[in-house]
Amino acid sequence: MTKTNNFVFWSLYMVAWIIFVGLSIEAGGLVVNFFFSLFNPEFVQNLYQKLDLTEMYKDNRLAFFIIYSFILSISILKAVLFYIVIRLMHTMDLIKPFNTFVSDQIFKISYYTISIGLFSSIARQMAERLIHSTFFTDSLNQFWTDSQAFILMGAIIYIIATIFKKGVDIQNENDLTV
Repeated sequence: MTKTNNFVFWSLYMVAWIIFVGLSIEAGGLVVNFFFSLFNPEFVQNLYQKLDLTEMYKDNRLAFFIIYSFILSISILKAVLFYIVIRLMHTMDLIKPFNTFVSDQIFKISYYTISIGLFSSIARQMAERLIHSTFFTDSLNQFWTDSQAFILMGAIIYIIATIFKKGVDIQNENDLTV
């Protein structure tokens, strides 16, 4: 492996760590917001992203819990996705990358990516339905704007994982015949 490729790989590894830390902070902030909105709603306007759904909580608690569970699920799934990416990059042998661990991790990445896309799509549809119920949900669009992109990316990663799995099978077969 050349020095340039090694530098690019480790640079991407550091970027993945930065993204993971940012997503973890976001997920933690949203969890704190959720508990503050339940127990001390007047303090929510001073918290992370000022995600204030107290009007929804007062009017329709079921809608509040559904929307907030989607927000928390999506943010936690994104953090877990990047944890898997970091784990993959940390343990992957770049000289001999075709092994079952790498194949399994790529499949996990595809499953989490598709799940994020599906959750985002369902949440966006729920938010659109709540708009018809006179709830203001425009501030929530930031959590599920890229649902189609995540679904498409997950499908592409799944195809790559399938090809990678076939490569692992061929390598294992070649190792047995030599």
